[in-house]
Amino acid sequence: MAIHDGDILYLYDAKLTNPNGDPDDENRPRMDEATGRNLVSDVRLKRYLRDYWLNAGEDIWVRRTEQEETTSAKQRMSVLLEDYNRENGTNLNERQARQSREFKDWLLGRLRDVRLFGATMPMENTSVTFTGPVQFSWGYSLNRVEINNSATISSHFAGRENEYGTFGKDWRVHYSLLAFYGIVSRNRARHTRLTEDDLAALDDALVRAIPQEATTRSKIGQTPRLYLRVEYEDGSPLRLGDLREDLSLDPADGKTPDTLRDIRDFTIGFDRVLERVRTSEGGILRARLWTHPELGDAFERRLRGVLGDRLETL
Repeated sequence: MAIHDGDILYLYDAKLTNPNGDPDDENRPRMDEATGRNLVSDVRLKRYLRDYWLNAGEDIWVRRTEQEETTSAKQRMSVLLEDYNRENGTNLNERQARQSREFKDWLLGRLRDVRLFGATMPMENTSVTFTGPVQFSWGYSLNRVEINNSATISSHFAGRENEYGTFGKDWRVHYSLLAFYGIVSRNRARHTRLTEDDLAALDDALVRAIPQEATTRSKIGQTPRLYLRVEYEDGSPLRLGDLREDLSLDPADGKTPDTLRDIRDFTIGFDRVLERVRTSEGGILRARLWTHPELGDAFERRLRGVLGDRLETL
């Protein structure tokens, strides 16, 4: 099945947790101080997806050690080249591998994250770059976010009977509804051999990865809320683009935009999103949608009213 250009809208929320700490700022949650919006990098999001695939038994390019240190690109390439030589009965060095179409095809066939997101791979004093057909912007919160700061004590054992603790800061957001925008490029998909199965794996991971992988003390409290991936007819100039600013948050009675603490404290307004869909409807091939049960099915029903059987639910 052919790959088509597409747009992605992805929402998840974070409650009393640290979605993406800044190591250069006491690990505070990343913030746009001018707007009060919480920020999360695309690197953080893709780390959840990669960890999900790795724990499902897939090989990936970017991985971490048990000590939570990222394995260097040179180390990964060395391991992969050894695997290739062993599997194929060859003895390529890095210079030969860089010039080998068979080795590059083997890499792409093995590493789903490279087929999706691309990679820069070091080979003999240079590098080979695959530009990923799937790209995400940084995510930002749709609400103004307050940060809660409390001291924490970390315990360390100094000896058989002695224990000491160190004080630190435990930075967490009260509540953040985070939104990401992503794109799928059919032209770039040809260069990384992206498949429909890869996009189905992406759909699955964006729904399931965070609940399974955000399980450390500072990351518990994050829940996917909505995932929408739209595919376009080849050659159509119509595009939805970034839909995040077309969403509205309507606080429940007694709440204000600055006092949101839970998904039940507001409803998400999709009127402007649906208007954008109606405007671009002629160029839409199909759409895939997942919504958390707590959001209800109103958006799904209204979107189906525009797209009909072109809307698939996950």
